[in-house]
Amino acid sequence: MHQRIVQQTLLVLYFLLSHNGVEGQKKLSKLEDAELEKQLKSLNKPAVKTVKMKPTLSRINKDSTFSSATNRSSTIWSKDGGCPFGTIPVKRITKDDLIRLRNMLPPEDVTFVDEYDVSNNNSEPNGRYISSQGYKVVAIAQIPYNPNSKFAGAGMDTALYNPQVKGQQHNGSRLKIHKGLDILQVGWRVDPTLYGDTKTRFFIHFQAGKIHCFNTLCPGFVQVNYDLPLDNSFMDTISQRGGRPWGARMYIDRDLAGNWWVLVSQEFTRVGFWPQSLFTDLKSFATNVDWGGVVYSPPGVPEPPMGSSYFPIENSSYDAYCVGVIIFNKKGKTIEVDKTITHIDNPNMYKVEFIQLSYGAKDMYFVLYGGPGESTHV
Repeated sequence: MHQRIVQQTLLVLYFLLSHNGVEGQKKLSKLEDAELEKQLKSLNKPAVKTVKMKPTLSRINKDSTFSSATNRSSTIWSKDGGCPFGTIPVKRITKDDLIRLRNMLPPEDVTFVDEYDVSNNNSEPNGRYISSQGYKVVAIAQIPYNPNSKFAGAGMDTALYNPQVKGQQHNGSRLKIHKGLDILQVGWRVDPTLYGDTKTRFFIHFQAGKIHCFNTLCPGFVQVNYDLPLDNSFMDTISQRGGRPWGARMYIDRDLAGNWWVLVSQEFTRVGFWPQSLFTDLKSFATNVDWGGVVYSPPGVPEPPMGSSYFPIENSSYDAYCVGVIIFNKKGKTIEVDKTITHIDNPNMYKVEFIQLSYGAKDMYFVLYGGPGESTHV
């Protein structure tokens, strides 16, 4: 019964907030305004009790085997001191938030199909690649596709940048896992439509079939951390090209009960989880994982810069990147990724490489991505 109520609520919210296909905002009717007010009351219910949950994650409290290649990546998550003990940071949703969500894009199609040549690293796929419905541009590296793959999650350390966007453009770096029509994402995003500003912010996203939602703007994600807001701004810890990079460590991890958790930092700090009951295809393990950059511009608007706003030059002080890319197999074991397929929707504006670079005394695999878009600098 609880699962049915959640699914019905998500369906109502999806159709209410779905993309209207026209750039800009449409004046709300009285019925639409009343529906928004009803949703606000539902989403912003006052706290009535504290819920304690015992996690079923096998890697909680275990030492990380990953040595971060990004400067001070573990120090950015709780710089504001967090919330009072016994509470969690739940953003109060405003009517403006819900109105902006009316202009969000529809859910993504599943991107990679057919099989790839897993023997050729960094190769173009032998199968077909479907772009994200033509409205997004990606520069990503993905685990070679195998329909029999069973991934219990993945992780990355992503360099934080603040590429310029305006209007309905957006830009970001993401870790994405999916199976069938179900998708989970975590990363950073610059998105005036979603946030109402151009700051670099932490984001999560889930898609269950044709239903999708960012952060906690609709029912689904259960937040358990009292230090980290899901729309946390990274503006004080942005990498400057040519300087020492700032980065953030992020994971998506399936627990023993089938729930999907968002974890951050080298200590695997819990942020919250998506219950298994939300999904159909991701009730079990994932079959696809990718890392890299994504941008969007409305039709007729020049494409924005991606990542550092420059093409990669194979120098981690200058390039946007994801490093320490790992997967968790079906037994929860951590596996460092050393083979991927790369894809770029528009190689004239953006580039992506999966390459091993020296960092200190260790060689590490980097997903380097970025580009100027349709701007004049390279």
